[in-house]
Amino acid sequence: VQLQAYGGGLVQAGGSLRLSCAASGRTFSSYRMGWFRQAPGKEREFVAAISRSGSSTYFADSVKGRFTVSRDNAKNTVYLQMNSLKPEDTAVYYCAADPGAYGSIFSPRTYDYWGQGTQVTVSS
Repeated sequence: VQLQAYGGGLVQAGGSLRLSCAASGRTFSSYRMGWFRQAPGKEREFVAAISRSGSSTYFADSVKGRFTVSRDNAKNTVYLQMNSLKPEDTAVYYCAADPGAYGSIFSPRTYDYWGQGTQVTVSS
């Protein structure tokens, strides 16, 4: 599967952005999907994830209550709605796909496919 993330940009603190990740192929609904981010000089960290059906969602404590994740399997797309953005949310955001559904949904090593990343910059 190929992933294309988009929707990043520059926003003021307190603002909102919605990231999208479009996937190729016919088996999108069989993948768990995750969002990760990486700030300069830091390791890639888990942000959010969603189960194959969309019935279960998972969030890092740092974004809980501010971010939501959803998917539209008919459109092969997963979304990350980011509200109340903070300067510390500044990072490159990546979407990722896990075909196995066996490993930890919180670990980047679980995911086999990655998008190219989209920059999110939050100004104070």
